[in-house]
Amino acid sequence: MTRKIQAPVITRMQETEGTGFSKVFAFLRDKLLEGSIRCGDRLVPERELALQLGVSRPIVREALRALSMMGVVEIRERVGTIVRKPDVSVLGDFFAFSMAQQADIVDDVMQARIAIEVQAVRLACRHASTSDLERIAAAVDRIEATVDDSEEGSRADYEFHAALVRASRSETLMQLYAAMSTLLMRSHHERRDVVGGDPAVKQYLVEDHARIFQALVSRDEERADQVLRKHFSIGDEYRRKAASGPAARGRPPKHEEVA
Repeated sequence: MTRKIQAPVITRMQETEGTGFSKVFAFLRDKLLEGSIRCGDRLVPERELALQLGVSRPIVREALRALSMMGVVEIRERVGTIVRKPDVSVLGDFFAFSMAQQADIVDDVMQARIAIEVQAVRLACRHASTSDLERIAAAVDRIEATVDDSEEGSRADYEFHAALVRASRSETLMQLYAAMSTLLMRSHHERRDVVGGDPAVKQYLVEDHARIFQALVSRDEERADQVLRKHFSIGDEYRRKAASGPAARGRPPKHEEVA
């Protein structure tokens, strides 16, 4: 049985602050953050919500429809508006659209990715389960099996790093990473296209992901942190060299063993 959530009574001064649309958004956002609204709860009818918030019913209806498209609520005929867990894929689409026109977006996303994964790998050393490690090991195998295929290889690479973040057991890191998934896949694919079919790079890709995995298995946070940072550093350095042309490629920078 769903709970019926009442809207707060607000003062006349509060009624004049912000647009009606933003009031509805703010009300639901604050209630969700407070924990007074949970998945499955039913909101009061549009008429009552409009009266309580001091906005028109069309504004309330428009705001609820927008929230429905975002996956925050579900509007059911003859039932009402039900709060639901947002679909993170919608957030990912919004994130991709909002960042699409930003210059050098792939490099910018890469910096955010590093920040998330470096913390995630430390947490994964503490919390990764046997099934997490099996999932990451399988991803390493897929990276090796698809190393000659730019598209499938980039997907396997993404799956490895997504599994690493999942093993952190941090809901926030997982949600952030999932929201960036479209742009992260683009980043993986573009990097694979740039480095091309260089045999030395193929060997590096397989061996370096295996090193990260072994650091996780050892539950050594410091080593895992250093190996992952080195992985990003070497990958970025080789990508820049590859982008400069065949003459600048040579072998990937040496991955020095971490003590």
